[in-house]
Amino acid sequence: MTRQLSVSTQPEESATPPFLVDSHCHLDLAHFDEDRAAVLDRAKSAGVGLIVIPGIDVEQCRGALELASATPEVYVAVGVHPNSSGDFTPVVVDELRRLAAHPKVVAIGEIGLDYYWDKVTPEQQDVAFRAQLALAAELGLPVIIHNRDASDDVAAVLEEWVQGESFRSSQLAGRPFAGVLHAFGGDLALAKRAYAWGFLLGIAGPVTFKNARQMHDLVPGLRSDRLLIETDAPYLTPHPFRGKRNEPGYVGLVAKKLAELTGVSVAEICENSSQLALTFFGLQGRVQSR
Repeated sequence: MTRQLSVSTQPEESATPPFLVDSHCHLDLAHFDEDRAAVLDRAKSAGVGLIVIPGIDVEQCRGALELASATPEVYVAVGVHPNSSGDFTPVVVDELRRLAAHPKVVAIGEIGLDYYWDKVTPEQQDVAFRAQLALAAELGLPVIIHNRDASDDVAAVLEEWVQGESFRSSQLAGRPFAGVLHAFGGDLALAKRAYAWGFLLGIAGPVTFKNARQMHDLVPGLRSDRLLIETDAPYLTPHPFRGKRNEPGYVGLVAKKLAELTGVSVAEICENSSQLALTFFGLQGRVQSR
């Protein structure tokens, strides 16, 4: 069981921490089975009022929806992760479509391409990626994009998608934002392409790493009105807890680092990212940000 850590994870030392959104957190995974309630309590104490669980595969999506149904602050994206797409078929699309009708579903994801792990061929990943982008356009839901060592191909597929008729004629084209590049690790050129697609950038724990010099140089050049903060818990744990299990209560540490790198106040980082998240997930009026 993870113990309560003495280092403050709140963005600012105050009696009432700012409202925070963890826009990407695998809270349903077995890593949290022994102390999930305590993790949620710590997240609330740190100001986290909304958590979005991304999909990995169909069975996991079902479990995430069960958790979300019992937990008011938890919402879900449904989708098949590229590393789980080896058995992807039209039947999977049908099941995702059915799951997406659940009132707690706010996005399609996480979907995309992963060339780091040699688990599924690029060709199989591409089929699943394109099919789920088509589903997102059909349903008018934004997408959460996973990209690891595949930036050129991810960009090419997304460029084609947002310029295609199925997207342009969909309800998604009328939303403020079409998607988010989760755990963004690209360069400024990719960020600018993402802006043109109507995408946000998700910033996670690696921005806090002392040796993340490339990211530290990049962040000041990013648009502050296009940044979501996330943990990707239980992965990508921010400093000073790197090497331990991540949890949603640590998302404020990402906000602190962004404030340090940009010269913007922590309060403004929290306010901007939280309001962006509510807009992106279509939760304005459904979730109170105090």
